[in-house]
Parts: sequence; structure tokens; C-alpha cells
Amino acid sequence: MHKGVVLLAEPFMMDPNFKRAVILLTEHTSKEGAVGFILNKPIKVKINELIDDFPEIESQVYFGGPVAPETLHYIHDVGDILDDSVKISRGVYWGGDFEKLKFLIDSKLVQSHNIRFFLGYSGWSPGQLMDEMEYGSWIASHMDTNYAFKTKYNEMWSQVMRHKGGSFAVISEMPDSAFLN
Repeated sequence: MHKGVVLLAEPFMMDPNFKRAVILLTEHTSKEGAVGFILNKPIKVKINELIDDFPEIESQVYFGGPVAPETLHYIHDVGDILDDSVKISRGVYWGGDFEKLKFLIDSKLVQSHNIRFFLGYSGWSPGQLMDEMEYGSWIASHMDTNYAFKTKYNEMWSQVMRHKGGSFAVISEMPDSAFLN
């Protein structure tokens, strides 16, 4: 497992934090564990409502995960102009110089379609994610930049499953609740 992979919650996961979650893995090492952000769980707040003196941008904030929910994180597609960004996969970067980000937003060089903000993150201790993978809690898939910045959050889990093909395409059609079957 490596950064840039997308983790899909198995279809019957009942934990409300991760039910039908699509998580972008941004870090994974055997010594440190893993970090990722849930791409498809928006919360009812805009970034301008969270931070005073933040430049005007119509950007939804997402629930990144249950770890450190008071922390703000962001992924974006402008790593070539945002200093200190960490490349996660082709066209997807994590973090970067926050003051420069505000300048780029104010200058309209970064717009809402370029960035996604998260409160909290999803984290695993060393070995925990691999144990959960063996147990069948997660399904790994390739990251597509469109998942992060263009796919509608309420269609993302099904779309990524469908893109995996084969039996995953069938799983993608399963209703959210078993009683609807």
C-alpha cells in the first residue's frame, strides 16, 4: 500500500465515519502508519466560515476523518505554484504554504475547483491498515484526479467501484441499505 491509493469502504461497513467512504491515502509507512482524507463526506460549512480573514472562495469543507477533527488540511491540483506542497499522485498535492495559498486564492489563481479542504483526517497506527486490508474492510483502487476535484461526492463510491470493473461493478450497484434490496 502506498500514498496516492484510494481506499473504498467495503459495502457493509457500518461505522458511520466510514460507511461508503472513499479515502485518498496521503501517507503510508511501516514505521509511522497511514494518513488519508475522506473525499466524499461534506460537512455543512464553507471554509470562509471557519477562518477569519480568509480570502473569498466558495469551497465546501469535508470531514477528513475522526482523528484530530479540529485540524484543517487540504489537497489541491496546483502543486507547481504552491510552495511546500507534497505530491500524492499525478495532479494531486497535499498541503503547502498556507499564507501563499491565501495569496493565490485572493489572486484568483486558486479557485474552488482546484482545492478541497478537510477537518480532521483518517489515521492508522503502524500495521493497522494492512490488518484491516487483510480482514476485508477496505478495497484499494487507483486514484484519478477527477475523483478529488470533479466527481460528485454522493456518486463517488459507486463510480470508483464501477471503474475497478468486474465484480466491483456489480457491487457498485448495491443499494446503500440492505433492506432496500
